[in-house]
Amino acid sequence: MALYLLYESASGYGLFLAHGIDEIGQNTEAVRNSVTDLNRFGKVVKLAAFNPFESALDALNQCNAVSEGQMTDELRNFLELSLPKVKEGKKPKFSLGVADPKIGSHIYEETKIPCQSNEFVLELIRGIRLHFDRFIENLKPGDLEKAQLGLGHSYSRAKVKFNVNRVDNMVIQAIFLLDTLDKDVNSFSMRVREWYSWHFPELVKIVNDNYLYAKLAKYIEDKSELSEDKLSGLIDILGDEDKAKEVIEAAKASMGQDLSPIDLINVKMFAQKVMDLAEYRKKLYDYLVSKMSDIAPNLAALIGEVVGARLISHAGSLTNLAKCPSSTLQILGAEKALFRALKTKGNTPKYGLIFHSSFIGRASAKNKGRMARYLANKCSIASRIDCFSGKSMVLTWPFTFIMITEKSTTSFGDKLREQVEERLDFYDKGVAPRKNIDVMKSAMEDVAAQDTEMDVDKSSEHESKKSKKKKSKSKSAEDEVTVADGETPELKSEKKKKKKRSLEEEEAQTDANGKGNDNDDTEKKKKKKKKSKDVEMEDASEGKKKKKKKKAAE
Repeated sequence: MALYLLYESASGYGLFLAHGIDEIGQNTEAVRNSVTDLNRFGKVVKLAAFNPFESALDALNQCNAVSEGQMTDELRNFLELSLPKVKEGKKPKFSLGVADPKIGSHIYEETKIPCQSNEFVLELIRGIRLHFDRFIENLKPGDLEKAQLGLGHSYSRAKVKFNVNRVDNMVIQAIFLLDTLDKDVNSFSMRVREWYSWHFPELVKIVNDNYLYAKLAKYIEDKSELSEDKLSGLIDILGDEDKAKEVIEAAKASMGQDLSPIDLINVKMFAQKVMDLAEYRKKLYDYLVSKMSDIAPNLAALIGEVVGARLISHAGSLTNLAKCPSSTLQILGAEKALFRALKTKGNTPKYGLIFHSSFIGRASAKNKGRMARYLANKCSIASRIDCFSGKSMVLTWPFTFIMITEKSTTSFGDKLREQVEERLDFYDKGVAPRKNIDVMKSAMEDVAAQDTEMDVDKSSEHESKKSKKKKSKSKSAEDEVTVADGETPELKSEKKKKKKRSLEEEEAQTDANGKGNDNDDTEKKKKKKKKSKDVEMEDASEGKKKKKKKKAAE
């Protein structure tokens, strides 16, 4: 049976025929030894066909398809034209060797060409890759290297741009900046307190918040000018009338020294900078929360946005965090203590960055280590779900299989958080928690319910759009009919207005006629009421007579 080899290069598809395998032997070691010698390897493999790519964009599309294990129309046409034709009902007398078994299975499903991928085929393709520029005569020196460099740049650029929302580098930079801003804002606010306290020392005891203190320092400026006129402004800043009056009274009896106008200007400017930094810190935190909801929603739902972002930044990326076992994730951030304990043969640390979670703080002293180990286990599960959910991977669970959807969802993180809460109750009260299988099944049911709701919403939106289109079409058809009959939409609206006016006039006439006949109607009603009363009285008298007759008979 003849063996053809498919080689995907940066310049095009190449099809090679391995015709002299018997000369070197069918062992992988023999092929490996003959690869380095072109004279020997050239007798084994020869070029059968070559299909160059039309442009750089075409090369990128073909490379993306090959990397995903898919066969394009160009590759199908190339194989059908280059390979020997097979009659219907007969087995082919050749096989196709490919480097990736995924694309081999796809080729077999589409064209029924038998494909194989083993060590022997891979060694042959390695030799073709080494001597590819020698097999194609029309290639100029340096063309293949330029094509490989351009395709490599465009392929890597396309992979980076594949999903911009899932770039975890933004989270790493944001959490680093957030931590540094916390330190800077605290140090700068303490500097404002110390600087302005030379002028108004009593304000420190009244206001404890750093942001409010900087805002008040900017608003008050000179304490001697503080009077009842500024009471409304102080109430707006502090939100408490009693505190505002206390500030005014403290300013009247303050023991601080006076400052020159230039000093007050500098204090005011510095207080404004501190306020700006504090406001930017709030905006940066909101940005971090939004990015974590896109990149790692389940990890954020389980342990919080800040702690989850610190774990990602310390690991280097979300992929690295997902690859870490739970024991490594448990002590991330405590490397110094770990190596010191290993050197001194002491007790190793129980937790690292994960200590900032509220779960470990709520656990008792004897259960903190157990809680950290359990929480690290759930964090590793959540990080793996977040990392690989966009690639539609199948995660195996004991006795179950979990298919992760491509849509970002927090149902897994919420369920894992419930599990950790149940574990806390188990340590404190002895309440038995649920099993992992039951929790994961309920999470999968929630995801399926969300998917169905999304599908229903999409179908309803699609139907509403269709109905709107039909209505617009019917209206346009009616307008066309009226135009064809000689009636434009303007004439139609004028006719409707005339009809409304005539109906209003008729109603006015009927009202006028009804007012004149009111007296006759009232007299008729009175006569009817009298008749009905007489009939009722007669019925009552007859009933009394019948009762008397019955009693007499008895």
